[in-house]
Amino acid sequence: MNCKLVYWSILPIALLWTANLADLQHPMFVDVTKESGLRTFKNVQGSSAKQHIIETMGGGAAFLDYDNDGNLDILLVRGTTVERFQQGGDVVCALFRGDGHGHFQDVTEASGIKARGWGMGVAAADYDNDGWEDIYITCYGPNYLFHNLGNGQFEEVAAKAGVADPRWSVSAAFGDIDHDGNLDLYVANYLEYDLNRVPKNNASCTYRGFDVFCGPRGLPGSRDALLLNDGKGHFRDVAAERGIDPEALYGMGVVFADYDNDGWPDIFVANDLTPNLLYHNQGKGRFEEIAVLAGAAYDENGVEQGSMGSDFGDFNNDGWLDLYYTTSSYQTNQLAVNNKNGTFSLKSYALGHGETTWLYVGWGTFFADLDNDGWEDIFVANGHLYPQADRFDMGLKYKQRKLLFLNEAGKHFRVVNDLWGSSLNQPDNSRGLAYGDFDNDGDLDVVINNQDGPPTLLRNDGGNRNHWLLIRCIGGNSNRSAVGTRLIVRSGNSVQTREIKAGSSYASQNDPRVHFGLGQAGQIDELEIRWPSAKTQKCHNLKADQILVVNEGRGDGYCEPVKESEH
Repeated sequence: MNCKLVYWSILPIALLWTANLADLQHPMFVDVTKESGLRTFKNVQGSSAKQHIIETMGGGAAFLDYDNDGNLDILLVRGTTVERFQQGGDVVCALFRGDGHGHFQDVTEASGIKARGWGMGVAAADYDNDGWEDIYITCYGPNYLFHNLGNGQFEEVAAKAGVADPRWSVSAAFGDIDHDGNLDLYVANYLEYDLNRVPKNNASCTYRGFDVFCGPRGLPGSRDALLLNDGKGHFRDVAAERGIDPEALYGMGVVFADYDNDGWPDIFVANDLTPNLLYHNQGKGRFEEIAVLAGAAYDENGVEQGSMGSDFGDFNNDGWLDLYYTTSSYQTNQLAVNNKNGTFSLKSYALGHGETTWLYVGWGTFFADLDNDGWEDIFVANGHLYPQADRFDMGLKYKQRKLLFLNEAGKHFRVVNDLWGSSLNQPDNSRGLAYGDFDNDGDLDVVINNQDGPPTLLRNDGGNRNHWLLIRCIGGNSNRSAVGTRLIVRSGNSVQTREIKAGSSYASQNDPRVHFGLGQAGQIDELEIRWPSAKTQKCHNLKADQILVVNEGRGDGYCEPVKESEH
């Protein structure tokens, strides 16, 4: 009798200890913004009252390596106020140089980035194949292209290059649509909008009984741009002749990916309150818009959504890229599962994203393996449009927490905010979102651009308890940034697929290197790299937990570890 009493009295303690031990196996996201040096940045977007729709939109975030030192740098896009915009605006972005140890130095002025306006988003890639990453900034008004001079400085060349689109652009992405080795550029444009002529808050524009800013409904949309690179430093808009956005919808997010495995980059455009667009590349950059037929234009009820950010990833490891895009509140973010026949099935409710996202306004998002278990998780940055949301008394909040969905072996997703760190539950009005391994320790960290405040830098502590591989690809006959390259890792019974992108999420860009989580596997049986040039390279029996560099054209077996001095 006494033994039984002792047994039952210690059982809760044992169970609690076991649960805590299990919790400790998860990574923890630690907010390191203050010590990183990023708190000097503030993304001002209009007034706190948000009287114009433009004040609710930007800005983007990017991880990049502009100086080729092997350490990730961070670029953050900022807006301005209506009054300051009418005087020329603020410098549209800030560039922070990383030292590989979590510290970032503001080098904006020293880099020669001085352009002013109302910044929105960012995409970065080596558009002229000179070996240095260039930067494209979307804006309300003319966009900017900063050509990397290779000496730590940039030259603004948008007008000369033909990419200074004067319209309101939100997101952009680079991709080689015709496989000529030169990166082309897709720009998602939003509204035809004149700050001097639009109405402010008034009784004619309401939401849940409250007066709010007007738009986008009732305002004319703006056609997207598809800019073809001639390989000589100049782009030409071929949108009209290629059938791009003929109805001038409300473009928000854009991402390139080969969703049907035919070897050509396709384009998904997330549109606000208008149907999404999916352009199937029929070869050599000739597109057919098939979103309705593919099941990616509307929600399950055939209704357009307020789509924002988007990404492709193979969450179930079947070799076919699936699609995720964020939406407004009283809608659900959509997880579109690739049916392997050119169509998608919307599975948000079945896979754990339905009810969870109902009250959130989602913006930036990505697929990434944040615990290195071999399955891509999903991260979402949130924040409402209307400051009045706190007064609706309907469960809505203006500032909202992040959402981290843990992938449970491709079968289901579970929100793990409470397990993976209190920083994930810190409410913000977030927009741009990107991942990157800024300390080169093998697990992916996160940067978030918040409106009207400092950004958030989250360091991943413990994701590298599992094994990993990080790969930098350098194109030869393909574009030098290797955008569009597909990588396949085989390790035991696991097969994982990734594709290099330059622009995704919401107005943002991730680490240009390719990351694989390997779980308990200490070795990669085979790494296969399929370049846009149609060449294939393979490396076998690679050790885990290292950073590799692969140059196109070196042949099989040339997967070279990065030396410690190079990062």
